[in-house]
Amino acid sequence: MSNRSLITVVALLIVCSLLLVNSQHQARRLFIELERAQLRQRNLETEWDQLQYEQSTLAKHSRIDAIARASLSMSVPGAARTQYLSVGAR
Repeated sequence: MSNRSLITVVALLIVCSLLLVNSQHQARRLFIELERAQLRQRNLETEWDQLQYEQSTLAKHSRIDAIARASLSMSVPGAARTQYLSVGAR
């Protein structure tokens, strides 16, 4: 083998080595980014579950009834205050 071909082979070997190191670095960086995205997804799913639970708790009829009675002084109207309408009757 001549010196020129030996230098060419060594240069190609160095370039291939650098490309391999670069691709491994990118793969590690992308893996770390994927792990962070998956952690963010798990956190968002947990937060979503908590928000759904909170919404169901806040929308319970018993809670709404208690708040209406306590803060707005509302109550169920008695029979004297109730009016019934018939459809088609005049």
